[in-house]
Amino acid sequence: MTSSRALLAPLTCAAALACGHATAADFKAGDWTLSVGGIVNAYYTATSCTGDQAVTGLALAGKALGCGGADGRTVIGNGLLPNALITSVKGQQDGVEIGATLMIGAAVSSSDAISNNNNVDVRQGFFTVGTPAAGTVKIGRDYGLFGASAILSDMTLLGAGAPVNGTQQNRVTLGHIGAGYSYLGTYGQLAYTAPAMGAFEFTAAVMSPVNAFANAAYTAGRQPQIQLKGTLSFAGGKAWAAVKHQPFKGTAPAADFTMQGVEVGGSFSVAGFNLLANFQSGTGLGVLADGDTGDRKQTAYLLQGTYQLLPKLKAGLSHGSTEVKDGVGSDLRDNVNTTLGAYYSLTKSVTLVAELSRTTSTSAAGAQARMNGVALGGILFF
Repeated sequence: MTSSRALLAPLTCAAALACGHATAADFKAGDWTLSVGGIVNAYYTATSCTGDQAVTGLALAGKALGCGGADGRTVIGNGLLPNALITSVKGQQDGVEIGATLMIGAAVSSSDAISNNNNVDVRQGFFTVGTPAAGTVKIGRDYGLFGASAILSDMTLLGAGAPVNGTQQNRVTLGHIGAGYSYLGTYGQLAYTAPAMGAFEFTAAVMSPVNAFANAAYTAGRQPQIQLKGTLSFAGGKAWAAVKHQPFKGTAPAADFTMQGVEVGGSFSVAGFNLLANFQSGTGLGVLADGDTGDRKQTAYLLQGTYQLLPKLKAGLSHGSTEVKDGVGSDLRDNVNTTLGAYYSLTKSVTLVAELSRTTSTSAAGAQARMNGVALGGILFF
């Protein structure tokens, strides 16, 4: 099965040069090479929610989020990735390498038969300029650096992971977002990737500050968000580290605070096995996204193992947890997700997916909600 990193090169483009599509159609015109490709996917997902529902906050396994307010839900919708049309160009002028990427996405499912006709998800729109000697500058909207390696390496990227109904309607499932790592986010940004330094890559980005996700008490201040990331490749694997930082302004009685976090991780492959570990820690990183829990401290980890059973069949088991500190009573203490998946490459462009998952959400007082999920479907990269 083609690796998710190769398939999703146009979605990540962290190195700032315009990315080509792994299976895209390429056209040459003048100075430019135009690539057009995309993603289409859909999954039958079913969830059932049980246990104690006295868990407040972003409890992924609770009935409100996990099962849309019911004991169970059935949806035919996207997995962790949206449907997307991705167009990129690259070329060289006056010795400068130039590129650009535009990604326009849409969701499969909705709660009615009309709303998705005008629901557009634009995650990328940026251009890059650079040279091998000077490095590359990226200007525009793109994914963040913090959390990128975790989500790109997550086996559920090709599937659904935690099939949370509250996010799958009109959007996507969560994979291990909120139960293993925070979402990497999409930001307006100015990013610089240094020239190649052997096996080491380094990128620094200044990003447009954002309001706290789903938490009106905290808004962006004057200072931008800063993210840094370094990646070291070695025989059979790679290691990475990243940091992020942004001040938030609190609306009384909420006080100002600064979101800051660190991430370390790595992956290693040998004889058909791939092992992954990723760890995040900080203040205000959010269960799902920046600042959604205010100034509470948190940690998150993702552990994963996959094995190539047959030339076209890969199996995997992943386990992730996001723990929020300093809660009391019904406040969310942690979300935990375990997913067992099988991924079959029907062709080099089509992957069929079957996943079983269990998600639990526990409060500071020990109440626990549970969600069982199944996802069956497939994904096409073109």
